[in-house]
Amino acid sequence: MANNEDLFKKIISHAKEYGFIFPSSEIYDGMAAVYDYGQYGVELKNNIKQYWWKSMVQMHENIVGIDSSIFMHPTIWKASGHVDAFNDPLIDNKDSKKRYRADVLIEDHIAKIEDKINKEVEKAQKRFGESFDKTQFITTNPRVLENQAKIDDITKRFAELMKDNDLSGIKVLIEELGIVCPISGSRNWTDVRQFNLMFSTQMGSVTEDTNVVYLRPETAQGIFVNYLNVQKTGRMKIPFGIAQIGKAFRNEIVARQFIFRMREFEQMEMQYFVRPGEELKWFEYWKETRKKWHLSLGIPEEKYRFHDHDKLAHYANAATDIEFEFPFGFKELEGIHSRTDFDLKAHQEFSGKKLQYFDPELNESYVPYVVETSIGLDRTFLAIFSYAFKEETLEDGSTRVVLNLPNVLAPIKAAVLPLVKKDGMPEKAREIIDCLKQDYMVQYDEKDAIGKRYRRQDAIGTPYCITIDTQTLEDNTVTIRERKSMQQDRIPIAELSNYIHKGLSIIH
Repeated sequence: MANNEDLFKKIISHAKEYGFIFPSSEIYDGMAAVYDYGQYGVELKNNIKQYWWKSMVQMHENIVGIDSSIFMHPTIWKASGHVDAFNDPLIDNKDSKKRYRADVLIEDHIAKIEDKINKEVEKAQKRFGESFDKTQFITTNPRVLENQAKIDDITKRFAELMKDNDLSGIKVLIEELGIVCPISGSRNWTDVRQFNLMFSTQMGSVTEDTNVVYLRPETAQGIFVNYLNVQKTGRMKIPFGIAQIGKAFRNEIVARQFIFRMREFEQMEMQYFVRPGEELKWFEYWKETRKKWHLSLGIPEEKYRFHDHDKLAHYANAATDIEFEFPFGFKELEGIHSRTDFDLKAHQEFSGKKLQYFDPELNESYVPYVVETSIGLDRTFLAIFSYAFKEETLEDGSTRVVLNLPNVLAPIKAAVLPLVKKDGMPEKAREIIDCLKQDYMVQYDEKDAIGKRYRRQDAIGTPYCITIDTQTLEDNTVTIRERKSMQQDRIPIAELSNYIHKGLSIIH
């Protein structure tokens, strides 16, 4: 685990040093769990958005996008259940005075038991070598079975306690499991209580009796309240989807793990409206479709897993998370939920407006059911960035830090480097940049030796470095170096754009 903690620290440090992510308001000593994206971070973030939007909207004829406002009528949050039910169970340690989410303490305890199982598997793997049958070992080894039974028991008990909102029972479970405060090491806990996560603010005169409005804690409700507008103006036929990328705000008391859990974050969501009774079919469809999207980024399948929910939200009849193995363990990256007709029915009731769909094939009207895919943009950024970060020892014994980002997502697609700052090479480099910049983000760099410049571009994930030398001035050819393999090719300047374009379709 220590190695992973060290790796995570290096990733955070690299993100700042190379202009990807800065602590917000840093010259004023910063704000906890709020971050700014730097010059390369904003490009990577925008590229992830475009990659998601293209796959979700451009590639589906029956999915369209919207951009709803952050401020919405406060009754929307009453209808959605957020005013009454959007809470986290919190517990304080009396000795350290630190506050924790009770569910996270229990999850971390389960993770420790999972680590024990993994260690047993690793030991057995070393002992038996190639003949090792992992499935058989996990299903027959007494120690593994004992630890798995503990996990199953804790998970079941905790799900029931959360379902019943039994806060005193959650405290008893924490005490029974012997969970200690990570800071003080003591078990001196307060009672568990619920804390609402919504930020509230004031706005003019929203209604006659209140002027409290909320910063939206999710983007989904902006889609639901616009469902009828989009359906009618777009002449959408069921099944159809509405996608949105936007900011959401949660007053996280225990914000941690860099950009994994922030108070201001971005979501990429799609709500898919379907016939009642067909929702579970579409739930399975979107589970597989979204998994394929993640794998299309070139990250191996073993870095992902599905985690089906034991405790379903009040609006769901099926729910799963796509979890990613971050340096700090498997954590939720995307949620796929069958939300039934809960949201549209609630808004229909609270607004007094009919939110129904007339189905010409069935010749009847109904409130559609909804299947949701909701992915954290910042978490996706962290998953891609942390997987791409590599420290390599090269054949000559030297080392390099490289970001092996998928080419299509890289902030800078090509760096143009004159070998020396004279003899017409900088001018030739500028000509090449002028040709390429219409289609690609390119960068000019003339400072330091060529090897140092290569290393700098490796560290920000640039797929291609184009070097201009004396031969370029003679025959209009350049050296193009590929980031991952460091292989170099000599090609005519006229072929550069096609060469880069071809490379962007390759996922490394």
